[in-house]
This record gives sequence, C-alpha cells and structure tokens, in this order.
Amino acid sequence: MFKIGEFSKLTQVSIRMLRYYDENGLLRPAQIDHDSGYRLYAADQIPTLNKIVFLRDLGFTVAEITETLANWSNSFITEKLDTKQLDIEQTIQTEQSKLAKIELAKKDIQEEQIALHYNVTIKPIPSYQVLSLRRVIPDYYAEGYLWKEMSAFADKNNIAVSESTFSIYHDLDYREKDVDVEICAPVAQLWQDADGFTFRNTEAVPLMASSMVYGPFENIAGAFRSFAGWLQEHNKYEMAGGSRQITHRGPWNEDNPENYLVESQIPLQIK
Repeated sequence: MFKIGEFSKLTQVSIRMLRYYDENGLLRPAQIDHDSGYRLYAADQIPTLNKIVFLRDLGFTVAEITETLANWSNSFITEKLDTKQLDIEQTIQTEQSKLAKIELAKKDIQEEQIALHYNVTIKPIPSYQVLSLRRVIPDYYAEGYLWKEMSAFADKNNIAVSESTFSIYHDLDYREKDVDVEICAPVAQLWQDADGFTFRNTEAVPLMASSMVYGPFENIAGAFRSFAGWLQEHNKYEMAGGSRQITHRGPWNEDNPENYLVESQIPLQIK
C-alpha cells in the first residue's frame, strides 16, 4: 500500500486530483488507516486511474467518466469518442491536441496497446560537488529555461561543468504547477555562491532505485508506474525523498526523440 503522496509521485497525478477523484466516487482509496486516517492506495488501482486520466484529458465530465467506466466496451467508447470529436472540431485551434488524442484512442481500441516495461535496479549514489540552481518553476516543462540560465552563468564566469548533469525534484508528490526543482552540474572546484547559484555537495544516497527510459519524454510517466509495481512487490523498501532525473540523451545532443535516454531515480530506505 502507498500513502497518497507516494501514489501521487508514482502515478504522476497530483494529490489534489486524487482527492477530487475520491470525493466524486471515481477512485476511492483501497484502504483508510484506522489510526492515522491516511488514504492508502494499491498498485492494482493504477489501470483504473489511467482510464480516468485518459478520459479527463479528452474533456469528459465527472458524470461522463462515471458512465463510461461503468459501460467500458469498445463499441460504447467508440461512440462516445465520435461524439466528443464532433464537439472538438467546432472549437478553437487550441483544442487540436484533444483531437489528436481521440484519433490515437480510436486506433488503440481496435488493437491492443503494447505496454512498455522498465527494469528497476538499485545502486548507491555518491555525493557530488556541483554548481546548483534551485527554483520553483511554473511546471516541469519550464526546466529547460534553468539549464539555459546555468549555461550562461558558467560561460560568463569561465566555470567548467561536467556533462553528467542531473535534476533533483524536491516535491514529494507530483505537481501540476509550482514545481520545486534543483538542477545540478558537477564541477571540479567549489566557488563562492553568486546570482542565485549555489556551489555545494549533494547528499549521497545509499539506496537509489533507477530505471532507464528510452524514447520521448512522455515515456517517463511509464517508468514511475513501473516503480509502483516494483515497490509493491519488493515491500521491504519505501520511498525516501525527492526523485532525480538524468537526461543522458536529449534535445541538445539527439535530433530524434525516439533515441532520447533518461534515467529516473527514486531514493529508497528499508522499512
């Protein structure tokens, strides 16, 4: 079982939305701890949550999601998607992303989607001597602006930084906005802090669960879902702190998103 914050991190769905789904009867916690009152969720609830998020992203209301979950069949969903597609085609250009999702969804109904599986390994992570920039940014996609800012700072001050950069996400749950992220670039020497940049030694992590994610950045969410199943199977471990991410191949050194390579990391501790 996972606490709501852990379930949020592993499914990439915010605590606010999980509580909203609970209040509207879409996804109740698997269990409520009698002593603490904590909402507890199970890994086998993830498929239902994926359906809810899928339908929500297409613009379905709570009532429509409830009806669709109760009548989940190819013909019923196809009919619903056709109706929604006609509605979206009459809206402004910003709704085009929903149309694309509908087209993909209709194809997926006819042929089973092949699930991605991610291998999870455990390894120790040493402390690193880094140039660091920590900010609360609007969303995860805004992280690229921090890297541009760090690159400009390093060039201006003639600071040599390693290409083995990584990000630390200090929030213990998934955030839709106001993300607390710290970008880190290993350096040969610690200098004096300046202009919001910090030189520091990162914390060593004795037990770090790691998963390699190949392909577009959208695949990262699948790695976290695999973490959920892995953690439930290896229940002597529990999550212990903010996750990290290392982009070994990304937009700056690879033109084809299918060849991106990202390492997702979650600190662990033994219960």
